[in-house]
Amino acid sequence: MPPGGALPYARWVTERLLDDGAILRDARPGDEPGILACIQALADYEREPDAVENTVPALAETLFGDDPKAFTHVVERDGVIRGIAIWFLTYSTWTGTHGIWLEDLYVDEAQRGRGYGKALIASLAAVCVERGYRRLEWTVLDWNEPSIAFYRSIGAAPMDEWTTQRLTGDALGALAQA
Repeated sequence: MPPGGALPYARWVTERLLDDGAILRDARPGDEPGILACIQALADYEREPDAVENTVPALAETLFGDDPKAFTHVVERDGVIRGIAIWFLTYSTWTGTHGIWLEDLYVDEAQRGRGYGKALIASLAAVCVERGYRRLEWTVLDWNEPSIAFYRSIGAAPMDEWTTQRLTGDALGALAQA
């Protein structure tokens, strides 16, 4: 347990029963295979089926190791993880507060329309409000019209003047050596 007896923020999300009997809760050890299955399904949906390099042991360390840097909320129904929200903290120099970056939001295609996506993202909004964080941010592929429509329906606004930049692979290694 961290100093002062406080649990990590993700562990403070209250487990919640959803209308159809599904449970929204924090991820816990043992959930890694279901989380990884959702990550792979998201990669398949995003037309990158071979991009996932993550593993069950890597997820276990990232989410449940001594110093977690990422957190996950899940929707579980009938003993199966049906949706995930994987996130981590950000910091805004302009507001002087943390925020949440939503890395992945995924709901099993057969389970969509049950409110799981909204429940997951609402759980992150609740963490933001409870902690005084001023931003909940994420990216969406410009061709993903169903997700864009969903995000607009909950009040999200695009950041039209901002473009995500990324360094990976050889370019990342070369810059590190500069």
